[in-house]
Amino acid sequence: MNTQLQKEVVLNLPEGFTARGAMMSDVEPALVLFNRWSRSVIGRDEITDAQAIRNEWGSPHFNPAEDICLVFAPNGQMAGYTEVWTTIKPAVHPWIWGRVDPDYEGLGIGSWMMHWAEQRTLQALPSVPAELRFAPRVGTYPEALKPKQLFEDMGYRHIRSSYQMLIEMDAPVPEPVWPEGIILRTFSSEIDAEAIYHAEEDSFRDHFGYVQQPFEEGFNRFKHFVFDAADFDPTLLFLAVDESSGEIAGINICSPHSHYDPEMGWVGTLGVRRPWRKRGIGLALLRHSFNEFYRRGKRKVGLGVDAQNLTGALRLYENAGMHVHQAFNLHEKELRPGKEFSVQSLAE
Repeated sequence: MNTQLQKEVVLNLPEGFTARGAMMSDVEPALVLFNRWSRSVIGRDEITDAQAIRNEWGSPHFNPAEDICLVFAPNGQMAGYTEVWTTIKPAVHPWIWGRVDPDYEGLGIGSWMMHWAEQRTLQALPSVPAELRFAPRVGTYPEALKPKQLFEDMGYRHIRSSYQMLIEMDAPVPEPVWPEGIILRTFSSEIDAEAIYHAEEDSFRDHFGYVQQPFEEGFNRFKHFVFDAADFDPTLLFLAVDESSGEIAGINICSPHSHYDPEMGWVGTLGVRRPWRKRGIGLALLRHSFNEFYRRGKRKVGLGVDAQNLTGALRLYENAGMHVHQAFNLHEKELRPGKEFSVQSLAE
């Protein structure tokens, strides 16, 4: 699509409504907005952890004042929220995420915010090599019919889905069986951090949408979201280690709770590096974390997975006793054709 056409679209907010960038003092009102929206769509809070929002807004190279747009009603209530992420370089697939308060739907706020977001993504275009395809992405739940229609009207097409998986336990799961030569240990100190990052990168370079980052950029972002997170618990970071080489074969980075349910344990990252796959390490790591959560009093554990995962993770989770709890649909709009830079298949 010709990007110039995007610049010619002119929309206005409803009379009396205003817009500005975000400040940290906006976190709590934004949390209220997110949950008012999610209750109207999926019947539950979307997030209960305000600190998780603060952590996102404080991530490297993300500027809430410029990368977030807040819309306010004449009475001062936050009526709309949208954010644009171009921190993964090259920013071939900027991520757009937004919410409109149910009380203010049907006024054109969602359309205005989506056009604002597209303009924001285009600011990253000059830094993306000219031969690469540029296509922003946005997503929502299948139940969110109004956003889905808006995305389609603006030229976004559904390309993929992801699932939130859930296991509910009334007893411990079977004990993990570790392959010969593989031992389990937990995070010991900051000296593990770089090795864990490399293991995570190796594990996920086969996943759809993966874009390899320069080491310093990627490592700083990883540290921010893992080790600097308020709920980071080193005793819930599990490493499967090859005894003969000392290398990390697989990782399982868990959080004490999900962002929307404090009673649910969360598997944030589960990955096995290529040379050690198909030996049962992923299942062993998963079962170990389930039983650790059970020991701590958690009877529910969740995680997120690409529905068409290239490495067969969905089958692994189903075999471990998990089921699909919530779906999420990913939509994309090509603003400039070219070579696809992110991973699309295992052959890459």
